[in-house]
Amino acid sequence: MKFATQLFLLGASATTASAFLAPTSSSASPQLLHASLRDIVSGVGTSSGSPTKMSAKARGEGYGPPLGNISEAVGNTPMVKISDKLCPEGRTIYAKCEYFNPLSSVKDRLALAIIEAAEKDGTLKPGQTVVEATSGNTGIAVAMMCAQRGYPCVITMAEPFSVERRKLMRMLGAKVIVTPKAGKGTGMVEKAKELSEKHGWFLCHQFETDANWKFHYDTTGPEICNDLKSIDSGLDYYVTGYGTGGTFHGTGKYIKENSPDTKIILAEPGAANLIGSGIQTDRNEDGSPAGSHPAFAAHPIQGWTPDFIPLVLEKGLGLQDEMVEIPDGAGVETSQALARNEGILTGISGGATMWAAIETAKKAPEGSVIVAMLPDTGERYLSTPLFASIDADMNEEELEIARSTPNFILEPSA
Repeated sequence: MKFATQLFLLGASATTASAFLAPTSSSASPQLLHASLRDIVSGVGTSSGSPTKMSAKARGEGYGPPLGNISEAVGNTPMVKISDKLCPEGRTIYAKCEYFNPLSSVKDRLALAIIEAAEKDGTLKPGQTVVEATSGNTGIAVAMMCAQRGYPCVITMAEPFSVERRKLMRMLGAKVIVTPKAGKGTGMVEKAKELSEKHGWFLCHQFETDANWKFHYDTTGPEICNDLKSIDSGLDYYVTGYGTGGTFHGTGKYIKENSPDTKIILAEPGAANLIGSGIQTDRNEDGSPAGSHPAFAAHPIQGWTPDFIPLVLEKGLGLQDEMVEIPDGAGVETSQALARNEGILTGISGGATMWAAIETAKKAPEGSVIVAMLPDTGERYLSTPLFASIDADMNEEELEIARSTPNFILEPSA
């Protein structure tokens, strides 16, 4: 296979296209640019050896005009075709790789949406401290935006989430307040609310704000539809999980309005079957959860399914055509399979979504096209079960290779 991970930089949404035009012409339309790129690259081989015509930006062409700041790099992430090593025969799966965002997750979109909306309506004042509760990716993204725009940032985060996430937020200048494991997700949410009320800080309300899903409606949904349209492809299935529910709600709403026959598949952990339980979350007046959901149980998919049904998610329920429960271990196994077979390094949530996409493809009619969201990078999970089987020291096979030549052999200590 000539290119293991070919990038498809095809569609730009109407709201952000101007920042991503190729340097050939600052006024050229995205459609014309995409047509020219299709002429540049074609006939990239698959693992089975059969040719396929795909669009890709030519190496050396450049990104486009330099960006004014890091927030302009948010969005317009590529979709990558999954080879037949993982994709069932006769079907096509594309991975929407959100780790191409500047801080390597889909939550960069959320942070940009919340900060820009709050600046516009005046609820966020110059120099005001921003506070939010997060499993990590939102906090990293909010810390990025605060660093770029000059806001102090405080993040509340429950104890079980990976240590590397805390370090990344602190690297970006945020203060990280770790809440006890026993409080679960609702505990870190309540702590952020307490701090906001006590100190007069701006609370992001990622689980409640409409700015969350609306940004996906304006960007993620159009990106998927435009990129597929540029290769004359339809979309039969869209597969995603949920954390806040913003990606599902906003992207799903746009897809349903513009491609009504597309089926939306929503996944959640089998161990925390909140939506499947049919039990609603009790809410405070601001829409935040009043308590932990009775169907919640601890699960390994960080960033997915807190111990309550977010209001953003609840408002979008009904868009899905099917619910899929992710069995224990499937997210880790599929994430590892993506790394070893496709060169795609995504987290446990990305593995879980891809598992649901592969299972969907097995049942789908021949010729079906499926898009699966990969929310973040696998590098965010070094201290989690995703890397538990990955040794830092050389194993016996590696030692055998090292000993096959006479010099520079690092033998294990006794």
